[in-house]
Amino acid sequence: MKNYQVKEIEYNDTKDYILNIHYARRMPQIKYKFGLYENGELVGVVCYGIPASRSLCKGICGPEYQGIVIELNRLVLKNNKKNEASYLVGQSIKLLPKPLIIVSYADTEQNHEGVVYQATNFIYTGLSDKHMEWRMYGSKIHSKNVCKNYTLQYRRDNPDKFYTIDRPRKHRYIYFHADKKYKKKVLLPSLRYKIKDYPKKSYTVESFNESVKNYFYTPRKATHVDPGEYDDVCKLRDEILIKENVSVDMATDRAEKKLGVA
Repeated sequence: MKNYQVKEIEYNDTKDYILNIHYARRMPQIKYKFGLYENGELVGVVCYGIPASRSLCKGICGPEYQGIVIELNRLVLKNNKKNEASYLVGQSIKLLPKPLIIVSYADTEQNHEGVVYQATNFIYTGLSDKHMEWRMYGSKIHSKNVCKNYTLQYRRDNPDKFYTIDRPRKHRYIYFHADKKYKKKVLLPSLRYKIKDYPKKSYTVESFNESVKNYFYTPRKATHVDPGEYDDVCKLRDEILIKENVSVDMATDRAEKKLGVA
């Protein structure tokens, strides 16, 4: 694209975009960061970091490849002009070392299907696993910090302070940044997710937003769902992934059925 350039930037260059423009308003773990410049002015940033989920790193292509898994965890544009997002993602990937397995998510809560990942030839592998999160009434503290600061027993004993919600499932995309031979003979055959067709919109924005609001944002008592069941499912799922050559979705289904959670 004429007048555009993508190059590596400093950590501090990402802060204004991530904290003031991106909807999450939260700094993720960042290992690689790149900026989109238009006529010398920074107009967008993309960041890559180590995924917080160890099971995700192991589950994509197996534990032997977990060390090369990174997540495209922030993509922020100042003006969001046509083709800026796909250009920034595509050019930034060229600046990354090889080999890498890149995973990224399109948030259904934000009405995203991952068009930018489709435009840059990511592989679509379906929706993320079902998951439950803890929340505090009257607080925006992230679920991870709620669980870190308060014991499970305390949360269970205080349903007037805590509740659980189903975390919105996200569209999961994967990109193999590697030489063609390594990608074809090593990474693709090791992929544990089933490759699926790209998702398309089949609803109006209004109907989608209403369905998300009704389904995901209805507070429930902490006693309504036993979080221990989900912890057990994740643990058993990881054990299945290590022992058997199955997809993450299949391992999750097996774990739920074996524990009677399905």
